[in-house]
Amino acid sequence: MPVTVHLVRHGESTWNRDGILQGQTPHPELTDTGRAQAAAAGERLAGLIAAEACAIWTSDLVRARQTAALIAGHLGGTPQVTDALREQGLGSLEGRRPSELHPEPVPEGRHISEVRWGGGESVQDVHARVSRFVAARRAEQSALAPHLVLVTHGDTLRVIRALLQGRSHREVDWADEVANGCVVGLPL
Repeated sequence: MPVTVHLVRHGESTWNRDGILQGQTPHPELTDTGRAQAAAAGERLAGLIAAEACAIWTSDLVRARQTAALIAGHLGGTPQVTDALREQGLGSLEGRRPSELHPEPVPEGRHISEVRWGGGESVQDVHARVSRFVAARRAEQSALAPHLVLVTHGDTLRVIRALLQGRSHREVDWADEVANGCVVGLPL
């Protein structure tokens, strides 16, 4: 049975609103706007999925868990929580505003996606992390339900999209804006 993955970016958090880099900082919560975006994503998914079975997985960070809970209110079921869907770790860059950062050169012989900026995770690290998660879901999901809802974060969503489309960590589409509360459907 074919499985559709519905990638959902969490609703607006307090740090999104304030222009602060979150990365894997666990505590930023949804704003009122973020809760409305999450509810709208739930309504959209309910329309797409109708009465078919689905599994909901979410990042363990607060903003994603809150989004997943609101989506589950429209779809039923209980979201399963995993750290595999976390945002890219940004190390010492987390909690800072982009205006505070200064450009750094890519180290000689390295691809930009393979550098651990701020001591966090590289895009290559995130690609490897979500590859393991997706492989596990492929192994089990076709026997469970035709829809898989993944509530995650902007950068992680772009990496999962690249992975599902057969692209490497070097081929992630960063130009594609992924708005808070966005829902993107792809085959598993």
